[in-house]
Amino acid sequence: MSCTTILVGKDASYDGSTIIARNEDSANGEFDPKRFVIVHPEDQPRTYTSVISHVTVELPDNPLQYSAVPNADLKQGQWAEAGVNEANVAMSATETLTTNERVLGADPFVEYVPAVGKEGDADYVPARAGGIGEEDFVTLVLPYIRTAREGVERLGALLEEYGTYEMNGVAFSDVDEIWWLETVGGHHWIARRVPDDSYVTMPNQLGIDEFDLEDALGEQNDCMCSADLMEFIENNHLDLAVEDISAFDPRDAFGSHSDADHVYNTPRAWFMQRFFNPLDEVWDGPDADHKPTSDDIPWARQADRKITIEDVKYVLSSHYQGTPYDPYGTLGTDETRHLFRPIGINRQNHLAVMQIRPYRPQVDRAVQWLSFGSNPFNALVPFFPNVNDTPAYLRDTTTRVTTENLYWENRIIAVMCDAQFALTANDVERYQQRMGSFANQLVAQTDAQIDELVGTMEVPESDDDMLGETSTDVQPMEPEEIIATVRNEAAREILGNANERMATTLKSATDRLLDSVLYTASMHMKNGFNRSDN
Repeated sequence: MSCTTILVGKDASYDGSTIIARNEDSANGEFDPKRFVIVHPEDQPRTYTSVISHVTVELPDNPLQYSAVPNADLKQGQWAEAGVNEANVAMSATETLTTNERVLGADPFVEYVPAVGKEGDADYVPARAGGIGEEDFVTLVLPYIRTAREGVERLGALLEEYGTYEMNGVAFSDVDEIWWLETVGGHHWIARRVPDDSYVTMPNQLGIDEFDLEDALGEQNDCMCSADLMEFIENNHLDLAVEDISAFDPRDAFGSHSDADHVYNTPRAWFMQRFFNPLDEVWDGPDADHKPTSDDIPWARQADRKITIEDVKYVLSSHYQGTPYDPYGTLGTDETRHLFRPIGINRQNHLAVMQIRPYRPQVDRAVQWLSFGSNPFNALVPFFPNVNDTPAYLRDTTTRVTTENLYWENRIIAVMCDAQFALTANDVERYQQRMGSFANQLVAQTDAQIDELVGTMEVPESDDDMLGETSTDVQPMEPEEIIATVRNEAAREILGNANERMATTLKSATDRLLDSVLYTASMHMKNGFNRSDN
């Protein structure tokens, strides 16, 4: 899958939250309708079999509830993509990455091999299962972890045991930390903790550019990796540093710097960092410090200011506004306006922005912001994942085109707005601002309701934060206490009602936007004529 990811450390965000966000984009020529669901422990499989690779994995018997954004059409499997579990741990999987021939020669992908011949015949060769991949990761990992670090450990162990058939980047977050894991070949992996004061941009390219192997193979404070990674690097001559191994650059060793990257990947990182760091360096012109085709755009850096949810939505919806590369713009030439792959692209399935808020009680600490369809023309709105069910407008997406669910309604709107961008831009902007304003009001109102409820709840004395205090100091709670708290039915009713109210308001506003842009687009059809019969 072609996607774009941004990760925001807790000291880099506007409110002290950890924020992980990713566009899930289909491959060229494909469009995958998405659903937003809650997976209860009783609905989680105990034996899992992948549709694509046919691998079977036995799962533990004590899964947590979690939210997910699976495909509406299950012919290729679940593709759960993004969610938050009851321990308020979030996971985004996956960002498809690039690699090179040296890595794949040393550790080939584990791909499914179909059977040859007829079973029972002398020359019959049985099928061979492949490894795990994007289809599987959330289902295999998210229900069984209670911290972001545990997510890295579990997925790393699964990769070493079963292997993978693709290169992927996976984000995990809890209230304290964000970890980013990248697969390396068929069985190897690396993971790095996102610095608290920094943000990370990931555009379908292996991204980590600095890695402390000594830490990863030792104390694992900020880095982790597969156990034999040092031998893997040395035996296959993968380190390209001119100095010692302490300066190890995974992007050089495991990644790619192809011509295709300079059209498809690096421009996206350039635009996002250009937005967040306009004061740090020169971004435009022949003397720019970094250009859209630069291979050395940093993986992580500090922004010029704190980053908001609205900022995340803007950059993950962007199409190079204000540059000669904007396909809807007037700068540059027709050639430059279609030179680079936009971030906000036509084949977006959904955007998930998962925010873990340190100043909130456990019951509503997590917020999963969602939008479906092409990002330049949709709105990002919040839903609370610690609930019993999700609204039908997002849950019941079908493979049939209909305006009764959010995915298809936004897809229809985007097609018309794309054709009449200038004429519909004001309507879209007002829609996005109206929904963003309502979203923030709804979250604040729901928080106030939860505060009233929490004041009457029996909570562990060790967790003062559960009493609704607004301090950003997170008090420790045992995992079992967290789970018991978020399963409070009164709290779930408040959060479920807030989700329904959000969906109802979103449906009404989206209906109005559809009506408006349909009228505009209809009035500018090429077969229109000024003279009327009346």
